Amino acid sequence: MSKAKKKMKTPSFSLLLTCCFLFALLNTSRANEADQLRKFINSKSSSWFLQSDSRADLDATEPVSPVYMSSQVGLMEADKIEALPGQPEGVNFNQYAGYVTVDPKKERALFYYFVESPYNSSTKPLVLWLNGGPGCSSFGYGAMQELGPFRVERDGKTLSRNQYAWNNVANVLFLESPAGVGFSYSNTSTDYTSNGDKRTAKDSYTFLVNWLKRFPQYKSRDFFITGESYVGHYAPQLASLILQQNKLPNHTVINLQGIAIGNAYVDTKTNDQGEYEFLWSHALISDEAYAEVLQACNFISTEEDSTSCLTAANNARATSGNIDEYNIYAPICLHAENRTKSSLAMADFDPCTEDYVTSYLNNPKVHEALHVDITKSTIPWQGCSDAVGYSWKDAPASVLPLIKKLIGSNETRLWLYSGDVDGVCSTAATKYAIKELKLPVRDSWKAWYYNEQVGGYVVGYQGLVFVTVRGAGHMVPSYQPERALALISSFIQGKLPSTT
Repeated sequence: MSKAKKKMKTPSFSLLLTCCFLFALLNTSRANEADQLRKFINSKSSSWFLQSDSRADLDATEPVSPVYMSSQVGLMEADKIEALPGQPEGVNFNQYAGYVTVDPKKERALFYYFVESPYNSSTKPLVLWLNGGPGCSSFGYGAMQELGPFRVERDGKTLSRNQYAWNNVANVLFLESPAGVGFSYSNTSTDYTSNGDKRTAKDSYTFLVNWLKRFPQYKSRDFFITGESYVGHYAPQLASLILQQNKLPNHTVINLQGIAIGNAYVDTKTNDQGEYEFLWSHALISDEAYAEVLQACNFISTEEDSTSCLTAANNARATSGNIDEYNIYAPICLHAENRTKSSLAMADFDPCTEDYVTSYLNNPKVHEALHVDITKSTIPWQGCSDAVGYSWKDAPASVLPLIKKLIGSNETRLWLYSGDVDGVCSTAATKYAIKELKLPVRDSWKAWYYNEQVGGYVVGYQGLVFVTVRGAGHMVPSYQPERALALISSFIQGKLPSTT
């Protein structure tokens, strides 16, 4: 390890913001979902994060009382999807889609897509999937590009089966949150510019208790929260709120068993630290550029020479070229007739998939099948809402205190998993975050296997499991669908992935 590495300290917020801006300029061809987190951070001042939390124990999940509840009679049947346009023959599971109102005064409603398992759905658990951003669609990304039952073909009109869909092992609920994301809407326009962590958690909870009233057969099922990226904020906050509400009299008890977050954005300090280490250690920035950044930037004090620091950061970024830092080995989407599919060993995931999904979800016949209210939802559909991300009202710089509180309660299991070729929310960043928790190791670091190949590595701490997924980027189920399904199966069963 070099001397420069030993000097590594917490990158300043100003450095991160400037680097976000530069990278957005250098890499405009990348998928919106991947770039949204950078754009979100870039839209905020350093003081915004500090005032939001200042790394104190933020519990953005005060009890909700009273919880809005409405009649759900007949709505489950009304939400059933007869068939999606272009779906393949032989679909053998139920699909539902629709809206759940979370605020009747403002007419705020969240859109969901739900797929039951084709195998013994009546005994399988309920898994909630959330995408981050903040401001990105769980349906357009999670369901249509990652772990859902279908993938959109290149024609933007037909669907194919994803044989490694997570509804093989669970009933999966995709939630578009907050209002303004995907097909979720509000009839009060100011709602779109007043979203934040706190309201997202409360609206998601209100959605869940009403949805469980609509689908009463799932009220007592084991329930899991999953997601990626900024869900590092969403999932612990929602889990904390659920556990608090479960203790109140005359409230719906949600049988929360665990949360699993992929490439989680949980702590600004450790994420910055891990990102720069990852870029340098994977030869994406030169030794000289990395050393220049470390020398020019005081990663703790705000009294640094900003000119030299930002110059060094810009120089370092420029050396990485036009790559997808959220999967450093994946091709980027080339436009028009030059589009190309990946030739790498990543399940042949097409880097232009988002374009196909966008075409599909802007088809009026698809809107009709999904019961989309086009008079209220944002049409044309877009994968991420800049308005939501840029106007975010509250977020802690760190949710590690909340995660530590969840671990201490011993009421739910927690897994962090990490695709090991994501350079932004990297394995190094997650390892640094876990180190901050100061948890004793219970199961030492070892390789886990799937189909006789190393699927990644796993280490068990007291109250937390960390799993890497070999060859996966930020969207783990997109690039390594088999390994992602094996991982989530182990998580649901409450056992470590196979190490033999």
